[in-house]
Amino acid sequence: MLGGPVRQRGAWRRRARSGHPGAAAGAERLHRRPGVARSVLRFEGEMFETLRRDIRAVFERDPAARSLPEVLFCYPGLHAVWFHRLAHWCWNHRLKFLGRFLSHINRFFTGIEIHPGARLGPGLFIDHGMGVVIGETAEVGENVTIYQGVTLGGTSLEKVKRHPTIGNNVVIGSGAKVLGPFTVGENSRIGSGSVVVKEVPPNSVVVGVPGRITHRDGRKVEQKIDLNMTDLPDPVARTLQSLAERVEELERMIEELRRLLPAAPLAGAGERSRHQAGELEGIVRRASQD
Repeated sequence: MLGGPVRQRGAWRRRARSGHPGAAAGAERLHRRPGVARSVLRFEGEMFETLRRDIRAVFERDPAARSLPEVLFCYPGLHAVWFHRLAHWCWNHRLKFLGRFLSHINRFFTGIEIHPGARLGPGLFIDHGMGVVIGETAEVGENVTIYQGVTLGGTSLEKVKRHPTIGNNVVIGSGAKVLGPFTVGENSRIGSGSVVVKEVPPNSVVVGVPGRITHRDGRKVEQKIDLNMTDLPDPVARTLQSLAERVEELERMIEELRRLLPAAPLAGAGERSRHQAGELEGIVRRASQD
């Protein structure tokens, strides 16, 4: 069904090269045909360039890639992206069930779940890939790198934009979660295991749970004082903690002094010994009163 317009265009091209009269007009009419035929022709031209960029991305970003056959047959991340591109075309041309079915097959064979409605730019590289989830309204820019366990998830049950938009040249580390309808600026890096729930400016590095910006435009970001009253330290709790520590210290002193005191004055002890014992008893009493 889809090959008919493509074959017709090829025939018109051959006729044009051979000087057939009316070949140019025939090719133009075919190009202007509405509906599926026209979209197939446009899809054919864009598809091969996108596939080439996907392959090139593997060689550029994975030093383990040795040959073209190895990349074509042994990289599930590449297979998942190509499966999705076909499913996405079906989704956009009212073939919703077929798109979802292809997405289901994709997940079965690669362990990567990409909703057919998600928009993926050329040059996307999913490395290792197992456990990657990309939601319906997610948008991924060009030359993005995604590692295993990443989730581009939504935070709403409404049928609106609810998944993130990832800018060009972004790297998302393994296990990171990017949740919500915001933008991750181009050239940014998301650290492994991070949970990002708010906008990320371009050229930033985000780490932690929740994600915080540690570097921007190559410079370390100083953490400013947060005046949010719910996050300020409790002065009463700190005072009580200090008092408890002081009590423990005094109790240790008392026990040490008691060990130094004799159980009873020795018979025949001199006046000096009794005086020292009295001083020690006074120290113990004062410590007990404190």
